[in-house]
Parts: sequence; structure tokens; C-alpha cells
Amino acid sequence: MTWLSTAEPEDVASRTSGVHPHVDVLKPPGDTNAVVLVLHGGREHGTEPVRRHNLAYLRMVPLARALRAPGVEVWNLRYRVRGWNAPSLDPVQDARWALDKITELHPGKPVVLVGHSMGGRTALRVAGHPSVVAVCALAPWIVPGEPFEQLKGKALLIAHGDQERMTDPAKSLWFARQAKTVTDRVARFTVEGDGHAMLRRARDWTRLVVDFVHGELGLEPVAPDIANAMREASPRGLDVPLGGSRG
Repeated sequence: MTWLSTAEPEDVASRTSGVHPHVDVLKPPGDTNAVVLVLHGGREHGTEPVRRHNLAYLRMVPLARALRAPGVEVWNLRYRVRGWNAPSLDPVQDARWALDKITELHPGKPVVLVGHSMGGRTALRVAGHPSVVAVCALAPWIVPGEPFEQLKGKALLIAHGDQERMTDPAKSLWFARQAKTVTDRVARFTVEGDGHAMLRRARDWTRLVVDFVHGELGLEPVAPDIANAMREASPRGLDVPLGGSRG
């Protein structure tokens, strides 16, 4: 794998020939103590390559930048192709490759997964990797029978807009209830007034994700609304309205 500096000195880009996905790495000042792997959305079927101008990828770039913090390295993954493409599950293969590469470069460091839409489904699928400590799934694409046992011992946050038209909030609620049977640390928020693109309340989505990730990595105390939701017994704590002006 060849590492090339981009225009911004804190960014490092991995460009490959198509055998592996592309990664943009936001390196922290100083040492890396933890890594966040960001996973963008896609579509059910599609073998065309993911370009930098793809909207699903671009949607995650500001979020990746917001997650960067002292000691926290952020990997923004760009899949080889746009589709889920069952049974090959191309984004799952790509995410596992990235997790193995992170483990190789930063052995023993905790990893948090952040995924949107198909990326949320991908994050949930690879959550059993031994480096992963927490998963944040935004408007995740969930289907009946989605496996959840791999979340045992992990922390999970799901958020879904109530104006969603692309993925089903009822299925992410079902999934959260299943996950609650294997881990106590599950919270799910409803982002009122927003839909799949996470645009109307972008600041609130971002603040929720940053609070969760940085809290799980011990950079700051877990935000009270997240901590309260995780303490609640199922189904309470799994359909919490997201308050506005989270700072």
C-alpha cells in the first residue's frame, strides 16, 4: 500500500489499483491512541467504482473531520464498488480489509465504527472484529434476519430520522431491541424533522456522533442523554427523541 500526502498536511491518502478500497486518513497531532473507521452508504446492487465526487462518500467527509481529535485517527473508507452485491457483500469485505490494516498499523488500539445507510449495515456486520469497541449506525439499512450476536460486549448507538424515505426506522428499532439482548450498552435516537440525507439537522447529527465516539473512547464523559438512554431497560432508551441545540 502506497501512502501519499494530500493538500492538507494532516490528511494521508491511500491510492490503490482497485484490488483494495481507498482510504483517506486524518492523522491526529502526536500519537494515535484510537481509530475511527467511517463507512459511507451505497446501493443494493452496483459494480461501478466509487469516485471522490460520489454523494454518499462526500456526505461522510465533514463528519470524519469532526471526529478527529487528539489521539484519534480517522479513516474515511471509499469502497471499491457502490453496491452491497449479495452474496459477495463487497463493502463488508472492504471494511474487514480496513480493520485488518488498522490492526496491523495500530495493534491493540480500540476502533469505533461510524456508518451511514449501507455503511451502517456494514458497520454492524463487522462489529465482531476484536479491535472494535463501539458502533454508530446512522439511518442504517436493516433487513429482516440481520445478525446481531456479533455486538456482544460492544456499545451501539443508532439514529434514524422520522422523515426517512430510504431506509426503515422500524427495522432499526427492531434491530436495537435484538442487540439489547446481547449487550446492555445500546441507545437509539429519533432525529425529528430530518430524513436520510441528515441535512436539516446536520449539526445535531454530528454532535450526537461526536459525543458517542469521544465518550466511548474516554476523551470526554459520555453525554447525559446517551448515558440515560443506555441505562434504560428495553424498549425504553431505544426510541429517544434527539434534542436540538446539542452544542
